[in-house]
Amino acid sequence: MEYEPLKDKVANLIRIFPSLRTKYYCLLDLLLLRQRYVKREISYFFKPVDRFLYYDAGAGFCQYSWFVLRKYPYAKVFATDIRGDYLQDFSEYASQIFPGRFFWKTADLQTFTPENKYHLVTAIDILEHIQDDITVLKNFYNGMADEGILIISTPSDRNEAAKFTEEHIRPGYNKKELEDKVQLCGFKILKSIYSYGFWGSLSWRLLIRLPLGIFSKSKLLLIVLPFYYLLILPLAELMMQFDLYTHHSSGTGIILVAQKRV
Repeated sequence: MEYEPLKDKVANLIRIFPSLRTKYYCLLDLLLLRQRYVKREISYFFKPVDRFLYYDAGAGFCQYSWFVLRKYPYAKVFATDIRGDYLQDFSEYASQIFPGRFFWKTADLQTFTPENKYHLVTAIDILEHIQDDITVLKNFYNGMADEGILIISTPSDRNEAAKFTEEHIRPGYNKKELEDKVQLCGFKILKSIYSYGFWGSLSWRLLIRLPLGIFSKSKLLLIVLPFYYLLILPLAELMMQFDLYTHHSSGTGIILVAQKRV
């Protein structure tokens, strides 16, 4: 499955109707379990009154930049992506809502190391797209302040759907393999868990995979999606909450939190 064409359609809609941006971010929060895992970790390490620098690596639509800018009024955010169009669109929005707090650069994470030293770095579903992941992790390390926090979200090697995603270099990580690579680059691992256990994976199939399958068959079927979501959202919400607050011996995703050693 190719996600980039779908993302481009969403980006074009937001350009035409800018008010859709925040609604889209709220929709992602509602449907994507990984965002809940990542935001939980950010909220654990940083308080709303903290002043810190955040590096949103491979930012895409900048939904995590938006989260930090809103929740942490004293934080400044720097975002990179291999594509500059999404970043520029968000920058135009942020310059009005969060003036002087958002900066960006088009960059290949395999060759780019930021000049500033960041207290928080996130790499959300990007490492599986990159061939030289070791170099990327080293670049993160070199661009972080001492005791800075790195949060990674990536598919695991238990994720069958990731094997059929066209944009992926690798189908997913073995959890031990990812831990070893992070430690090799100098980080201390604070947390390494599976996400999307049984209930989380089921919620993903109900909320994302099935609707995308419906959309791919016929755009006319879009008219039934609101009714479908009205029925399925309460059940899927319970599944995601259960996934968030229970331990998983395996799962289709990995959440890893690491710290730069002093």
